[in-house]
Amino acid sequence: MPAPPFLLTAAQMRRLAPHFPLSHGVPRVDDRRVLSGIIYVIRHGLQWRDAPAAYGPHKTLYNRFVRWSRMGVFDRIFAALAAEGGPPARLMIDSTHLKVHRTAASPRKGAFTRCLGRTKGGLNSKLHAACDGEGRPVVLLLTEGQMSDHRGAALMLPRLPPARDLIADRGYDSRRFRAALEASGTTPYIPSSRKRKVPFPHDATLYKQRHRIEAMFGRLKDWRRIATRYDRSAHTFFSAITLAATVTFWLGQ
Repeated sequence: MPAPPFLLTAAQMRRLAPHFPLSHGVPRVDDRRVLSGIIYVIRHGLQWRDAPAAYGPHKTLYNRFVRWSRMGVFDRIFAALAAEGGPPARLMIDSTHLKVHRTAASPRKGAFTRCLGRTKGGLNSKLHAACDGEGRPVVLLLTEGQMSDHRGAALMLPRLPPARDLIADRGYDSRRFRAALEASGTTPYIPSSRKRKVPFPHDATLYKQRHRIEAMFGRLKDWRRIATRYDRSAHTFFSAITLAATVTFWLGQ
């Protein structure tokens, strides 16, 4: 059998392994090969059955991904590795829409939320994110597409790490959000809404650094199963996002 086209390095596996669930009874199929296969499928936008045979049976890849998604393994890995960087001096917050493929929009029974919504652009989900000053995501949130940035920011606020300042576009301009940031010791750098009669001052030079969170979204969307949602369940789609964020920004070589 030929070698897999992509394998996590031994150093990367040492960082990930402490967060894997314990194996009870029969030992699991090789974690390095299976997780590498999962990453390959998500990055290249493949159907599970089209995964290269070098990673093993595609059902093993799919079952492991779904099982660990329901256990929250990938979410915990992302949170743990992002926390290793320590509290960031600066935060940036924004959101982006992710298009939903028709296969993800079909009816599905179950207890898990779907995070599907409809906007002028059609059926989609919305990814809200906060990144540090280097453009690395530290908090991620998936919602239905029509959720406002204000509401998304309110949901993310309790999870934001302490920071000296926060940069956001004028879609986040509200007195409540500004007051909450200032109460936590964070200075907001947010342009005022055009409707505001008395604008809040902001540092236009510092605001230019906001391009880093846009670049972060672009790198996440390079993963084809992130740019287009094929997963019916929100928890599996969000696991794909956190796994992509971990590998792209926090895992290293």
